[in-house]
Amino acid sequence: MNASVSWLNAFTDTPKTAVELRDLITAHTATVEEMIALRADLADIVIGKVVEEAPHPDSDHLHITKVDMGTGELLDVVCGAPNVTAGKFYPFAPTGTTLPGGLTIQKRKIRGHTSNGMLCSARELGLGEEHDGIMELDIDVAPGTPFLSAVDVGDTKLVVDVLPNRPDLLSHLGLAREVAAVTGTDMLLPDIGTNGIEIPEPKRFRRAGNAGGIVLHLEDARLATRYMGAVIRGVKVGPSPQWLVDRLASVGSRSINNVVDATNYILHELGQPVHAFDLTSVDPEPKMPDKTIVVRSAKDVDKLVTLDGVTRKLTSEMTVIADSVNPIALAGIMGGQGTEVGENTTDIFVEVATFDARRTRRTRRAANLSTDASYRFERGVDVAVAPRALDRVSALIIALAGGAVEHAPVDLYAGDAARTPIVLRSSRVARVLGVSLEASRIAQLLKSIGCAADVEEGAAAIHVIAPTWRRDLVAEVDLIEEIARLHGYDALPDTIRPYRPGTSNDAPLWTMAAQLRDALTGAGLLEARPMPFVAGGDEHVRVLNPLAENEAHLRRSLLETLSRRAEFNLSHMQGNVRLYEIGSAFEKGSDVLPDESVRVALLVMGDRDPAHFTNSKPAQIDAWDAKGLADLVARISAPGKAELVENVSGGDVLWNIVVEGETRGHVSRVQLDAPVWASPAFGVELVIGRMPNGDIAPPGEHAHGEPAAPAPRTVEKYRPLPATPASDFDLALLVPDNVKAADVARVIRGAAGDLLERLVAFDVYEGPGIDAAHRSVAWRLTLRHPERTLRDKEIEGRRAKILSALQSELNVRQRST
Repeated sequence: MNASVSWLNAFTDTPKTAVELRDLITAHTATVEEMIALRADLADIVIGKVVEEAPHPDSDHLHITKVDMGTGELLDVVCGAPNVTAGKFYPFAPTGTTLPGGLTIQKRKIRGHTSNGMLCSARELGLGEEHDGIMELDIDVAPGTPFLSAVDVGDTKLVVDVLPNRPDLLSHLGLAREVAAVTGTDMLLPDIGTNGIEIPEPKRFRRAGNAGGIVLHLEDARLATRYMGAVIRGVKVGPSPQWLVDRLASVGSRSINNVVDATNYILHELGQPVHAFDLTSVDPEPKMPDKTIVVRSAKDVDKLVTLDGVTRKLTSEMTVIADSVNPIALAGIMGGQGTEVGENTTDIFVEVATFDARRTRRTRRAANLSTDASYRFERGVDVAVAPRALDRVSALIIALAGGAVEHAPVDLYAGDAARTPIVLRSSRVARVLGVSLEASRIAQLLKSIGCAADVEEGAAAIHVIAPTWRRDLVAEVDLIEEIARLHGYDALPDTIRPYRPGTSNDAPLWTMAAQLRDALTGAGLLEARPMPFVAGGDEHVRVLNPLAENEAHLRRSLLETLSRRAEFNLSHMQGNVRLYEIGSAFEKGSDVLPDESVRVALLVMGDRDPAHFTNSKPAQIDAWDAKGLADLVARISAPGKAELVENVSGGDVLWNIVVEGETRGHVSRVQLDAPVWASPAFGVELVIGRMPNGDIAPPGEHAHGEPAAPAPRTVEKYRPLPATPASDFDLALLVPDNVKAADVARVIRGAAGDLLERLVAFDVYEGPGIDAAHRSVAWRLTLRHPERTLRDKEIEGRRAKILSALQSELNVRQRST
């Protein structure tokens, strides 16, 4: 949502700065993601004071002035404006400034006198067409003050992140209501020059009515909750006044003409989409005495050329506005080119409606067309704002383009639905928020956002009716949330209060995911949480309502999305990638819904260790690093039940992760669209659970029984820094191919005893000089006694003991050459 600061300030008598509005809206309502100064092109313009002025000796129209721009020295400036006067303030562009038109001010000689800058006119600053003289300013500021700070000419655009549950914030009225509620100020609609223009009261009908020579008909009440219209005759289409052009530009909308601009103004002010039709083009050859406009479903044979010039084939799933013969607009989305308001238009039909959100979304998706109007209708437009919008847009059009509403507008509406009060308990508010508020204070806060609040005798409860624009307020807890944000989150206590622990045990899958998250984060990996959508193909499950057509399928593997994240990093020259995700993958199932499995996956590539001055070129991550991480996740997800089995069939899979005889994951090379400098990527993926896809869980499905016994905690005892020297030696061992390196390490640790401080495998060799079915693995051992220096005999003794144990238990012997 784009909001103009000056537009918001027009709703109140106490304007606020852009920063104040940004902070207030973010703290109490919705996040302001960005604050954009719309006249940043004037940032270098300052206030200059003409201290001296004299005629140019060689020119009848030039003046030689001395200008103070706050630097401590007076600048010589040659000026050709007839109204330059000593002692007055003017906008001043110093040397090097680029004006809005693209002109860069340079130091130059004019008729023999040097000019160090330029005193500016309104047209040169893009603030009007006046250029007969420079722009004289009636202000009292210090010379050198930035022009934008001294003169109110630069609006600011706030980009507000409006969540789907708050469509009322998709308008300046909605945001102004929030500002007024938080600040306690009054709010009025801005003055737009419509005082004294009276619009007749609409006549209400259920399904059909006549609005001054045009019959409105609602074919199916499910298509639109409300449909209103008025006929304005005698308009003169032309350009809009500058205030309206500027106001629309401040929210990113371009000016078209005075009639269309009036409808767009109401959309951004009230959040109610409005459309104007050229009445002459509607039903040019009516079958009945009066023209007809009908809200109906499209027919499969219908076609419509929309305002963007595209011919669209319509389907029965779409809602259209039609005359007695043809569609003339896509309801709630875009009008048709045939009824566009142009310079020759004299009579118009103005439409204000509340179209069904689901139907609008279906029409928009089928037409592949999104507009400001459809965005609001899909999220829900306040049905009660329609009469105000029709009255205001009609008056604005008459004020801008002339004409008159000769007959009463028509309102096709079944009437307001009864609203059930919500009972809000004062005790519940205190329990949830941790602070006790008087019932009168609670009622005051809720009334400030439009609620009707009736306090019970004794103040035990408050009966609240939410306003029509707040359809998200349906339960007591919703009202408590409103109280919290209006009272101010920073005003709530931050102390930890007593609480009652729940009686339900955590789901084992959730507990396992938390353990995996801790372990992988501790191992130096970063968690990614991408959307589960991929480009996919026939083997993937397609989403019926995808967010984007280029990612319209559910992933079959978590490595599919992690691979895209890795490629994104590589495209930004980041080759060191350590990502993991715990999420769901989907396969086609026998039922309508896909089979969903919960998995953990990780992708690693690049340097094994961070670069350091002691090792400027760290070793690259290899398959063994990935295998080590796979062993970590396997131990957590299936302790004592999982093993890694080498894949001998070739391909990218290096090891399979087998749990109780079933292959549930793998370690693999990951093929990426990578630059030539990128190192190989390796991935691990493991299924840790299945997610049922039934509509209703069977009885006891989520009863987790007794909680699992917590894993024994390993407490590391404090050890002082060693004061004795370490003794290192290497062992090159011939290891049979069927013996795991982990088993070798286990035997070495057992034979070396407490003196072994560190054990690292640092080299593997297979090739000439090595016995068949064997490999050479080199280990580095570090021995240290905590109290004294080890003697050579002790080290040799441990060495011999280790070799003897390896020979006897694993048939591993020392490599002689």
